[in-house]
Amino acid sequence: MFTEVLLTLVIGGLIYFLVQRSKNQVLTTEDGWWGSGAPCDAGEDDTIRSFRVTTSDQELEDLYRRIDLTRPFPSLEDSQFNYGFNSQYLQKVVSYWRNEFDWRKQVDKLNLYPHFKTKIEGIDIHYLHVKPKKVPEGTSAVPLIMVHGWPGSFYEFYGLIPLLTDPSNPHDLVFEVVCPSIPGYGFSEAPNKKGFNSVCAARIFHKLMKRLGFQQYYAHGGDWGWLVTTNMAQLEPKTVKGLHLNFAPPSKPGLSMALSMMLGRHFPKLFGFTDFDIQRLFPCMEKLVVESIKETGYMHIQATKPDTVGRGLNDSPVGLAAYILEKFSTWTSHDFRNLDDGGLTRKFSLDDLLTNIMIYWTSGCIISSMRFYKENFGQGLDAPHAKIPVFVPTGFACFPNELMHTPKLWVKQKYRKLVTFTLMDRGGHFAAMEEPQLMAEDIQKFTKIVEGKVKEGGLTNTEV
Repeated sequence: MFTEVLLTLVIGGLIYFLVQRSKNQVLTTEDGWWGSGAPCDAGEDDTIRSFRVTTSDQELEDLYRRIDLTRPFPSLEDSQFNYGFNSQYLQKVVSYWRNEFDWRKQVDKLNLYPHFKTKIEGIDIHYLHVKPKKVPEGTSAVPLIMVHGWPGSFYEFYGLIPLLTDPSNPHDLVFEVVCPSIPGYGFSEAPNKKGFNSVCAARIFHKLMKRLGFQQYYAHGGDWGWLVTTNMAQLEPKTVKGLHLNFAPPSKPGLSMALSMMLGRHFPKLFGFTDFDIQRLFPCMEKLVVESIKETGYMHIQATKPDTVGRGLNDSPVGLAAYILEKFSTWTSHDFRNLDDGGLTRKFSLDDLLTNIMIYWTSGCIISSMRFYKENFGQGLDAPHAKIPVFVPTGFACFPNELMHTPKLWVKQKYRKLVTFTLMDRGGHFAAMEEPQLMAEDIQKFTKIVEGKVKEGGLTNTEV
């Protein structure tokens, strides 16, 4: 009896020691300089400048000339989107782009929200800063930074922003939203030196938020935005009040994950697996390995030699559109691979899809955006941040058609203060753009709990 008690105390003490040690782990980083040449002796200009998206006749004439010179190549019979973007449907998209799409109108739409630029670590950082029109008396707006991924842009959040800054429900929180472009994406300047990874982006975005006067704030991200905001939480856990994600692939598989993959199909309750978890995860070889191989060829290219294929995409608008839009098909639903039109307009309008393409085309950022893969994977998969848990309160929106399904057990392995885990009704990888209302509702739910406006599973004195 004494031996059993002693053993229990020893094991308990070891677990407590390991947990406390991991709690004390904070990601560290050093300031960088990503401008050309050496840093200026005079110090950095911290001026915030207004910015507007513009276009010109010359820009459009060049685009149309290149579109007109494209060389179509037929798809195989009965191939749909299984070999990539279907050539027959691509011609329809290109025809719409060339003859009906109104870029000038979309530029006006882009400028509906205030854009700014400011120089941080030697490069210009572009961002939206959208303040609420009115805040209920006795309350203050909740600051929130939202970070996009690849091949998206800040435009992914255009349908979500008004739902957060001007909610229709008087009991909802009102947010003040900042949406930056990751350096090398959109209208943020590309780094001029090697090594700019997610931790560097996280450090720069902390500097941006502090330059804007925020001492604490919430963060939301999907795709690369997941990793950047996770790194923000690891760098400054007391600054990030809450972290909301819709993508969280395991960064460093542990024992619990390995056991759940081996035994979860036969003992689902042991690992808290739902019927949906079983459907998405098993058989593991098919769902986690074969499916990943089908959809990650681009990743290997971009993580090794991004400049080679990038040069071709930077010269050809049609090639660029095919490369990016194929992701908006298969990453929205795997089943869309079997449709002649890739299901593109089932969830998105061509105007919105082409607006995202035009942000890449007019800024010439496709190569620098692809380099982000090289910088993040180039040093291997054992980066310091992969080993450090997150103890910031976290909310996870689990969209059913996400590229990689992450069950609650796996999310909690990394995010130790998981406040909410919501299985969403519908939606895929580009969830903020595809289902802005659902995303807004989940961000509201999570933030209210962290702010103490509502308890998980019940109400406080504040009605919601």
